[in-house]
Amino acid sequence: MFPQNQWIKIKAPATVANMVCGFDILGFAVNNPYDEMEMRWMPRVNNEPSITIINIDDYNLPTDPEKNVAGAALLALIEEYEERINNNNTAHSLETKQQSVSAIKFEVKINKLIKPGSGVGSSAASSAGAVVGANHLLGNIFSKDDLVRFAMNGEKLASGVKHADNIAPCIFGGVTLVRSIFPLEIIALPSPQLYVTIVHPQIEVRTADARSILRQQVLLKDAIKQWGNIAGLVAGLMKSDYELIGRSLEDVIIEPVRSILIPGFDALKLACKQAGALGGGISGSGPSIFMLSKTKEIAVAVEKEMKQLYDGMGLPHHTYVTTINQAGVEIAA
Repeated sequence: MFPQNQWIKIKAPATVANMVCGFDILGFAVNNPYDEMEMRWMPRVNNEPSITIINIDDYNLPTDPEKNVAGAALLALIEEYEERINNNNTAHSLETKQQSVSAIKFEVKINKLIKPGSGVGSSAASSAGAVVGANHLLGNIFSKDDLVRFAMNGEKLASGVKHADNIAPCIFGGVTLVRSIFPLEIIALPSPQLYVTIVHPQIEVRTADARSILRQQVLLKDAIKQWGNIAGLVAGLMKSDYELIGRSLEDVIIEPVRSILIPGFDALKLACKQAGALGGGISGSGPSIFMLSKTKEIAVAVEKEMKQLYDGMGLPHHTYVTTINQAGVEIAA
């Protein structure tokens, strides 16, 4: 276990979920932007709260652990940690077990550099960063799959649904496939060198709202086309086949509905592809839009198109040119 009262620093990356056709099952982490967090554990006295959250940004997010995504994720971790300690009769005496369970609390400082509601995994970064940090302080007793399970409680608080397409790449790094939620099965996918251009128009699209407008039934022909695109995208990533990746970045089910929430979406997507992008689409539930490119030069040209379109509309926006983050959440003492 990491020494008490000593702070660790946590870097939790933004993530792009869905990857166009892979709704709720595909995602990847990026190197920029990212959240910064600090965390420590200390003795818990009597009935003190087990989690203290300190916001050092200007978003005024809740500090009540039950209403904060990082807190919800940590509460799930603490519950399972206490069960493990209580059930570990061979490794701990009764006195040690009771002391371990009653003594621990976490203090978390969160500096959100990923704007909430931006569509690039802001809630996932907080949830994943918190559980990865706590696990490090506890001596890495939980697996990455365990950490994804805990962090999904933060996503449920944020959107009403336990989904892992942001959480998994944030914790594992790289590109991930969520084959199943119950039981949880995460598959890390190889990928070629890809450059990522992201634009975040300064509007907010709440994940819960973006989910509420989705159709509950789809035509069989649309489902078949979507399955083919998902399989093609996974195959393209594994074979480093850029052309196949580009052809497979097509969504015939979710994007046609959600894109109406994002100003200039169709024009922007067309301009980016004409600039050389392989393809792309809505990041998560939006409003951010991402594009994948084979080279940095193309990614920069794509960024120029994004800026030009939204400048012309008079819509404030932020852009990022980055790469896929292969490490996931990182810890520094």
